[in-house]
Amino acid sequence: MDGGSLLSIESQEEQMDIENLLHELRSGAGGGAEGGGIADGDFWIGLTRVDTLDQTHPELTNTFTSCPRLYQWTDDSPAAFRNWYFDEPSCGGEACVVMYHQPTAPSGLGGPYLYQWNDDRCNMKHNFICKYKPESHVTTGWGTECVFSEVTADGGVVKQPSGGAGVEPQVTTTATSGMLLVYVIIPTIPLLLLILVASGTCCVQMLSRSTPRTKTTVATQSNLWISNPSKADSMEV
Repeated sequence: MDGGSLLSIESQEEQMDIENLLHELRSGAGGGAEGGGIADGDFWIGLTRVDTLDQTHPELTNTFTSCPRLYQWTDDSPAAFRNWYFDEPSCGGEACVVMYHQPTAPSGLGGPYLYQWNDDRCNMKHNFICKYKPESHVTTGWGTECVFSEVTADGGVVKQPSGGAGVEPQVTTTATSGMLLVYVIIPTIPLLLLILVASGTCCVQMLSRSTPRTKTTVATQSNLWISNPSKADSMEV
């Protein structure tokens, strides 16, 4: 909708540009949450596996051997540059690609999980990086080849021109925080009303129990049905 595509990386130089951009954002140079930089979180890029039938070698179709050759850029970039983590792609049900960004995670056998590529299930939720053409309205006034942007952990959209030495990344904070606040408050209204009613009921019961009750004291017992025959002074025969 914004006129861009998920990022395609066509050379080692472009890969280094993206790594430098993410490093600046992680250190807080690009804004981030209160200047603290972006947190751990992988980034979607535009590399996707297209499972098609190999007419020349049908026996290799959708196999582990042919899998790396089935990945293509969603913006139709022809470059064959790849930066896979050492044991990727794992193929199977994972057909979309992310760029690792887990600087605080312990290193694996292939080193830190930072900037290498990994295939993942396409329905997973990650950050993302977009790439724009020179004529895009997003690049107006910058005069650069393309612009990269990503959604940070705090909902900000960060945009950075490619090869723009000395140009600081620009951060635009979205209005998602206000919407999230509305989504949190509205569902809690019935709960608050229920708590209010329950509290009022408890208070009424406690007040009714604390009120002293007057009991009617019977001074004398009724002798309506009690017979007190007098004793005879003498026995009659």
